[in-house]
Amino acid sequence: MKLEHIGIAVKNLEESNQLFKKLFGKRHYKTEEVESEGVKTSFFKTGSSKIELLEASKPDSPIAKFIEKKGEGIHHIAFEVKDILAEMERLKEEGFIVLNKAPKRGADNKLVCFLHPKSSNGVLVELCQSIPKE
Repeated sequence: MKLEHIGIAVKNLEESNQLFKKLFGKRHYKTEEVESEGVKTSFFKTGSSKIELLEASKPDSPIAKFIEKKGEGIHHIAFEVKDILAEMERLKEEGFIVLNKAPKRGADNKLVCFLHPKSSNGVLVELCQSIPKE
């Protein structure tokens, strides 16, 4: 596993893009909407990792609920894996609570699944695997 990105929940993606542009000294390289999750995303490269900004696109989305409950801030930490199915099974056997029965398509051309924070010291962990380009 390697750190792939850190997800940060934000209220306003455009304002946050400007803030992080100042922080990193460069623009985001990609924006994307994941309708199934009710989220708009923006990505910044930081060395070999990324920062993903997440803005709710629906009032009942997980990001909207997170911001309502906790405010803006770190939402999840994501790790790149070579075989997401095998890693999901391994982590279940280790006692982690895997929130997805199967990986789903996420942003940035990835298959993703999440581990419940109750099983990972209060941190929402995302596993992601790149989808081969066709």
